[in-house]
Amino acid sequence: MKVSARWVPRTLTPQMKLQRVQICRELLAKFDEDGEDFLRQIVTGDESWVHRYDPESKQQSKEYRHKTSPSPKKFKVFSSARKVHLTIFWDSEGVVHTEFLEQGNTVNSTKYVNTLEKLKARLLRVRSEKVSIMHHDNARPQTSLETRSALDRLGLRTRPHPPYSPNLAPRDFFLFPKLKDYLKGNSYETDEDVKNAVLSWCRDKTADFFADGIQQVVHRWRLCIKRDGDYVEK
Repeated sequence: MKVSARWVPRTLTPQMKLQRVQICRELLAKFDEDGEDFLRQIVTGDESWVHRYDPESKQQSKEYRHKTSPSPKKFKVFSSARKVHLTIFWDSEGVVHTEFLEQGNTVNSTKYVNTLEKLKARLLRVRSEKVSIMHHDNARPQTSLETRSALDRLGLRTRPHPPYSPNLAPRDFFLFPKLKDYLKGNSYETDEDVKNAVLSWCRDKTADFFADGIQQVVHRWRLCIKRDGDYVEK
């Protein structure tokens, strides 16, 4: 029997697996102590490229046909070269802050600090009485001395996130896949059209949608521990 290979972000060393287990245990202990209040405090965010055109997946492009009908022919289609860089932060109530960068720009520590300052101002406006805990990845802009100093200055607490662990980050296993599934197959003439489509999708989602995405990470923490730090797919 032939089986397809399972894609994983990186081959994990024993030390990486141990770190994943330790961090998941720490987060679960906090959840066991504070319950749903802990999840409601989490503000998670990251960056991703959004293309003006991204072809449908094989699953999305399937057609209903009679079993005797010939299989439809499809030409291979590639994502457009034009794209915009999306930064988004969200919590169990919804999207808190979004930013877009035009193609050719990159996020460095200085730009990320500027984003954090805007995020903090936004949190004060829309989540004024809420204690927020930042949950972001370990890319250089997020872990630099400049960024760490800004987090302290802004009073934004953080929780650890193990390296090479998108399957333990709600933005990576929940938000971005669903957003990109929505955008697939649509063609946008301008960068502004892409931005408007992203923002419209965000506005259409209910608080329950975002709360569910945050809640799912608890199951993944437990599964990661059960699997001794190996990757968690579902």
